[in-house]
Amino acid sequence: MAKLIGVELVRVTMPLKQPFRTSFGSETARDILLLRWVRSDGEGWGECVAGRDPLYSSEYTDGAVNVIRRFLLPRLFADGDIRAESVAGVLEPISGHRMAKAAVEMAVLDAQLRSEERPFAEYLGSSRSRIPAGVSIGIQPSIGQLLDTVGGFLDEGYPRIKLKIEPGWDLEPVARVRERFGADVLLQVDANAAYRLSDARHLSGLDEFGLLLIEQPLANDDLRQHAELARLISTPICLDESIISAAAAADAIAMRAAQVINIKPGRVGGYLEARRIHDLAAAHGIAVWCGGMLETGLGRNANIALASLPGFTLPGDTSASDRFYANDITEPVVLRDGHVPVPTGPGLGAVPDEGRLKEFTVSREWIPAP
Repeated sequence: MAKLIGVELVRVTMPLKQPFRTSFGSETARDILLLRWVRSDGEGWGECVAGRDPLYSSEYTDGAVNVIRRFLLPRLFADGDIRAESVAGVLEPISGHRMAKAAVEMAVLDAQLRSEERPFAEYLGSSRSRIPAGVSIGIQPSIGQLLDTVGGFLDEGYPRIKLKIEPGWDLEPVARVRERFGADVLLQVDANAAYRLSDARHLSGLDEFGLLLIEQPLANDDLRQHAELARLISTPICLDESIISAAAAADAIAMRAAQVINIKPGRVGGYLEARRIHDLAAAHGIAVWCGGMLETGLGRNANIALASLPGFTLPGDTSASDRFYANDITEPVVLRDGHVPVPTGPGLGAVPDEGRLKEFTVSREWIPAP
């Protein structure tokens, strides 16, 4: 029986190739918490997707470090021979902190699958060897720069483009992209909860552009208003920040608040809960796709494995590593013919390169198991 030796918390700062701006702020670098789960028979890695500041959600990196150190690890250490399938149950008494919990579960699962020499994708139920990639484009300084950026990614072969929008940067950018690149480009927009239901008439102006969807137009905690908006516009509504669990997804589906769901494993508490949402959505005929949080190669490979499940019928935010990072901490994910390969190695199918990891590391903390 494998024995848990300890856990290492690794903080890295990953500079972005270009600033990434959304309706709630702009990032030039990612402050990322990595977690190394060390057992007597090997190790596994997890990645926490919480940002430096509590803007996308209430979670943030310093808070994730604190809750993992003070509350999550002691419960897991006390449980003894922990397996990934039991992590959520052991941690359930701790309210919230889904991103921190997801990072722990990911590390446990990686170690577990590596010891079994089993790929992440196979464990989750993969049905493909590659998946179509999508790219997310932040709010740009000008329309000209937006068109240049979109054109560059289309030239690279990305089949789906997502535009970040906010009040004052919505109808015109979408119209200009459609005008320049045509109706055949798979195009969607993401508002990150920047609008109100009173903006419904304005948002209906997007209907003429044949978008795949509009992502999270209204507040995170208001399914009722999303359901009302769905009756007022024809562009399909996709929920992101509102979907924090399979239970929340079930409510959104029952209320007809979402025609599409963006599944982000970190946001919902882990890859096992993400798979439950996938299964629920498939049973109700709801399309899903895998969102991204500017992950390193660790989280990116895990997301690609998840997105290879059969219910993921829309391209996700599964871009190549060089979309955001000049140098990743793992071997880079590479785009080929508009697709990225599903990793086939044991566990995540990716491990940090020690040289690259050292370059970006700002702190390391070792927590021995009792």
